[in-house]
Amino acid sequence: MSDKPIFDFEAVFEPEDYLYFYGDRITEERTKRELEFLIKELELEREMKILDLGCGHGRHANRLAELGYSITGIDITKGFLEIAKTDAKKKGLDVRYIQEDMRKISFSNEFDRVLLLFTSFGYFEDNENFKVIKNVARALIPGGLFCFDIFNRDAFLKNFLPYIVTEKGDDLMIDRHTFDSVTGKLYNKRIVIRDGKKKDKPLFVRIYNPTEIKELLSRAELNIHKIYEDWSGKPFTSHSKRMIIIAKKE
Repeated sequence: MSDKPIFDFEAVFEPEDYLYFYGDRITEERTKRELEFLIKELELEREMKILDLGCGHGRHANRLAELGYSITGIDITKGFLEIAKTDAKKKGLDVRYIQEDMRKISFSNEFDRVLLLFTSFGYFEDNENFKVIKNVARALIPGGLFCFDIFNRDAFLKNFLPYIVTEKGDDLMIDRHTFDSVTGKLYNKRIVIRDGKKKDKPLFVRIYNPTEIKELLSRAELNIHKIYEDWSGKPFTSHSKRMIIIAKKE
């Protein structure tokens, strides 16, 4: 297994550009709705230990800590973690933040719940994506739950958009998509233009269908417990563009 990222994570998830263009999508209202879902569907209790994998700038971790939960946040991107730690310190929150590659975490039977949110899964080759799932399974206690949300490949391809342009004033984020049906990878030749300066930020994400996800989880001895279409708790169907999956370690 290669320990090197497949693409430049620090460039793609550089906080200044990422939060600038994604700000309208990750609002306080959205975060509140997601947290309400997680608390209800994961049956969160105060004494539980929660791992927020791919925690980013602490959008969920710090809010959960505010509500009294014991949180560990892990991300590979230094800039995001600095924002998360600064916010936690400002609010007087006790959150354990660790900079680490999710392929390399080595927790064992430590967490009651694991979160991997906002399409934070699928950024590696298939064997390494499976390694992430295995790491999650090992980190969970027996009976623990794992929640992650990703695209549903079947519905995604029916509504495939080769170009998506995000505008912020005179600034642009241009996503140019191509899909490889053999590997299941969605390639994105992302271009960011800010203050007249152009940056190339290419990336890819592996897109799975429900059958593939079920098989992947099963290999790691995790079983699908529940699956939803969105954060309102709408039931998943073959037409759902996204999957919010809750898996259980038996």
